Amino acid sequence: MRFFALLWTLGFLLNEARAWSYKNGIFHNSIWLEQAAGVYHRESRKGRYQLTYTEAKAVCKYEGGKLATYEQLEAARQIGFHVCAAGWFDDGHVGYPIVKAGANCGFGKVGIVDYGRRLNKSERWDVYCYNPNSKECGGVLTDQQKIIQSPGFPEEYQDEQICYWHIRVRLGQRIRLRFLEFDVEDDTACLADYLEVYDSYDDVAGFAGRFCADYLPDDIISTGNVMTLKFLSDASVTAGGFQLQYLAFNASFFSQNRTDYFH
Repeated sequence: MRFFALLWTLGFLLNEARAWSYKNGIFHNSIWLEQAAGVYHRESRKGRYQLTYTEAKAVCKYEGGKLATYEQLEAARQIGFHVCAAGWFDDGHVGYPIVKAGANCGFGKVGIVDYGRRLNKSERWDVYCYNPNSKECGGVLTDQQKIIQSPGFPEEYQDEQICYWHIRVRLGQRIRLRFLEFDVEDDTACLADYLEVYDSYDDVAGFAGRFCADYLPDDIISTGNVMTLKFLSDASVTAGGFQLQYLAFNASFFSQNRTDYFH
């Protein structure tokens, strides 16, 4: 019985390895790559599934790109681009790229989940843009330590920015996020411009805080080896921006030296 259990476990791990890779001591899951082969996913600053076809084209054009074609989306998928969110792409189609099959995303299939050409262009979805020369804010960060800055820092950031930083360090490590400079439009409930921090791979779970105004938030320490930052600015009023630093450290060492590790 143990032998068969071992075979099942090995089979499971091999299947998982198709969607995960190991490089420089870090496990990389393709799910949260923000940009691949010039293709990237965008949502409205109002939230998910808020863009008509016309608005989707305008979002891509504003950033110097255009709607991705099926072929471009598939090329990106082939190198690991996986997003579980339906969006407009070329010729009025709606769909999304799946690298790893899952029960809750992609109907258990791998490939481009294509809803077909939509007759009603007023339907609201996200969008997949194509611009191989774009300079995106955000990205996937795997360095042991790095400085993260708002777009254009130390100059003021621009209106209508949406940036995601996905931090991934080695298994067994944790992440300390330190705020060095912070100046984001002041708003009572931080509804205009804000920086959100999540103790997870994405901005769905692990909410750790939303920040605005010009005071320095306290340091944030992750519970695992991943952290996600989301910066959003609205259509009016900007500010000086921010500069943060993250540092990876060994969780076991931290637990033994909690009081003086960062002093």
